[in-house]
Amino acid sequence: MKNYTNIFKRIKKLIPNHIQPKFKNEIDLLNWNQAQGKIDSESIIRKNKAMKMQKILGRSGIKELYINCSFENYKIEHEGHLKVVKATRKYAEEFHSSIASFIFSGRPGTGKNHLASAIGNYLILNGNSVLIVTVADLMSNIKSTFNGNTKMTEERLLNELSSVDLLMIDEIGMQTESRYEKVIINQIVDRRSSSKKSTGMLSNLDHRGMKSLLGERVIDRMKLGKSLWLTFEWNSYRKHVKGNEY
Repeated sequence: MKNYTNIFKRIKKLIPNHIQPKFKNEIDLLNWNQAQGKIDSESIIRKNKAMKMQKILGRSGIKELYINCSFENYKIEHEGHLKVVKATRKYAEEFHSSIASFIFSGRPGTGKNHLASAIGNYLILNGNSVLIVTVADLMSNIKSTFNGNTKMTEERLLNELSSVDLLMIDEIGMQTESRYEKVIINQIVDRRSSSKKSTGMLSNLDHRGMKSLLGERVIDRMKLGKSLWLTFEWNSYRKHVKGNEY
């Protein structure tokens, strides 16, 4: 405490008389410093744990930009933001209480990936296996099994995709809308729901577009249990993403 008293006295001497200091006494300064230290420490621990789990699980598909995304560092500017943060936090915290898939639909750049990654990071830190894959990468991996030079078969790949605790499929609706892609997504959702595994989907399409693209059967499967469908209908969130804030 003596050191903080001396530091506070020196700071007060340096501050011009017309400026009011943020801290009224050394106790305030000590409390602020301890709070900041706790915040920094928690951020470092969270990032280290996430990196450790990434190495254990292999590449989860959570991009480097989003690897430290959390519910706490999602920028809230209005009720819509607050609603989706509360809903996604609750989803993550109650993940094991029931099979629960989710669909995030809405305009580009509205924070869907941030909150999907926040869910993924939360689950990873709690020992769950998580995979995020785009439809394009999914189909590329499926088609690579047709190559006779690989030991990975389509059936084995589908089984592996069906075994992770949470599979999130990104960029639904940006694909070429081929019948084969719909069949693959249908098979994955069907296998996962039958195994009581949750699936997440991210798309720029609205409700009608998702149903038209994937069909009523897939959408019904996605509604099993305590499932979640959030619509992100505000302006782009990307103005907040600089790449160094997490």
